[in-house]
Amino acid sequence: METLGSIECFVRSAEAGSFSEAARRLGLTPAAVGKNVARLEASLGIRLFQRSTRSLRLTEAGTRFLAEVSGSLATIQSAVANLADAEGQAAGTLKVSMGNAFGREYIVPLLGDFLAQHPAIVPDWHFDNRQVDLIAEGFDAAIGGGFELPPGLVARELAPAHIVLLASEAYLADRSAITHPDQLKQHAGIFIRSPQTGRIRPWALINSKDVRRKEQMPIDMKIRMTMSDPAAALEVAEQGLGIAVASMPNAQSYLASKRLVRVLPDWYADAGALSLYFSAQKLLPAKTRAFIDFVVFHFRKRKLAQRFRAY
Repeated sequence: METLGSIECFVRSAEAGSFSEAARRLGLTPAAVGKNVARLEASLGIRLFQRSTRSLRLTEAGTRFLAEVSGSLATIQSAVANLADAEGQAAGTLKVSMGNAFGREYIVPLLGDFLAQHPAIVPDWHFDNRQVDLIAEGFDAAIGGGFELPPGLVARELAPAHIVLLASEAYLADRSAITHPDQLKQHAGIFIRSPQTGRIRPWALINSKDVRRKEQMPIDMKIRMTMSDPAAALEVAEQGLGIAVASMPNAQSYLASKRLVRVLPDWYADAGALSLYFSAQKLLPAKTRAFIDFVVFHFRKRKLAQRFRAY
């Protein structure tokens, strides 16, 4: 196990490009990571890194060694995690990333039932409106929508990721009825800035009542304000300050309580799918498999895929 720890320090250092960043991800000190790598080099009799005060680069031998051990390391760690309990019970720290508003609305309420079934699992849940690097940042799983699938990961689709327009009755009351996307130019838009690019994504609206023509129109509104959090954008819309662009999962509670209404209810934008992301390795840790199965079951039980559909 000591050698396994040294190999993990080597792999994480190679991925991060520094001992200090690898240490942060592993919860160790940079000195401990450096000593583990040095111990591994001494055991192998090979220099794995070229070190300087400012850089850490793999040697030719280090590059070959990384290619040979990185996949095996993940498999061994999964096998160890699956045997964390004497009875094979799912156990250990479960590190998961999910959107702030989405996680609090749909996943956090399930925590009690999940822990009742899997008491040996320790949740370490991160609420981020961004796409995390599961492998580099040490996450077991993530829930999100509209992400590109990086190498080494698989996605389990949960529901469609549809984008809709919402406003308060007060905002709409003193204005002409909006019957076509062309009329949006006259209105104040509340947009959500992409956490990846820092930009406003140019969504195209689709007419759900005339899918054969595949008519699409851009969301062309005046940028009244931008928010980094979808819940904040919807709260601002509730104050009557404009029309918010938001996903159906985030919009659900506002629509159900009639705090907001759909603008152009026959139109929506397609952001792909809301999915569970996790490692593509064949042998998943029992804790990760338990979480995936639990979330998928509850999405089906509560018919969230149907509720998150915009038409």
